[in-house]
Amino acid sequence: MSTVRVEPDDLGFETTLPASIRRVVSLVPSLTESVAHTCPELLVAATEWCTHPGELDVERVRGTKNPDIRRIVELAPDLVLCNKEENRRIDVDRLRAAGIAVWVTDIETVDQAIGSLTRMFTSALGIERPGWLIEAESVWAATAPEPSRAAVIPIWRDPWMVVGRDTFTGDLAARLGLRLVHAVRPDRYPRTSLDELTADVTLAVLPDEPYVFTESDGPEAFPGIPVALVAGRDLTWYGPSLVTARATLLDRLADAQVRS
Repeated sequence: MSTVRVEPDDLGFETTLPASIRRVVSLVPSLTESVAHTCPELLVAATEWCTHPGELDVERVRGTKNPDIRRIVELAPDLVLCNKEENRRIDVDRLRAAGIAVWVTDIETVDQAIGSLTRMFTSALGIERPGWLIEAESVWAATAPEPSRAAVIPIWRDPWMVVGRDTFTGDLAARLGLRLVHAVRPDRYPRTSLDELTADVTLAVLPDEPYVFTESDGPEAFPGIPVALVAGRDLTWYGPSLVTARATLLDRLADAQVRS
């Protein structure tokens, strides 16, 4: 019986894997939480940005954009989990050149998240599709509320940057009944002037990551416009939080208020 198997990741790269995965390094917060929630015994290291679950106790190998390649190689993982958007191609190439198997995910929609996570667990890790993922798929199959609301989701300020086209957060927002006014721009995360930021907007959704928007930092830029302060994890992470994120976010959007 063969001791290895070959599986294609989201980008079609044929990844050679051992018959049984026992050691995993994750360089993506959402994937770290997904593995830790499902098969924590496999996870040996993660990035400093991998903040969930809160009790996660594994070695840290720097960040998503500057992973400690040398240390990862020393840890001899059976598989390193990456993402096309969050991790650099050069780091993936360096790991592969060192003989480390790397699985790259590509996620720009909720449906892609469900499919990608399913393949990661069943094809890459060789375990059954977790129950929370099945539940998340059911939750997000619900019809989007109508009518849609013209919205903006900033992710940074000074300069202001917002969620645009072809993003996981943008697709998730559409399923919440939001029409992102800046999604017509060519950039996925366009910069905007202050005037552009609020033009034609009837709702501003301010997450607490990557920029930490708060009651006193952000809402003042949207005079006369209802503002919803939300957890960035609910809006941008595609792991176990998907199970509760829809209901939580809809509640926050319904409670949006005009801040003075």
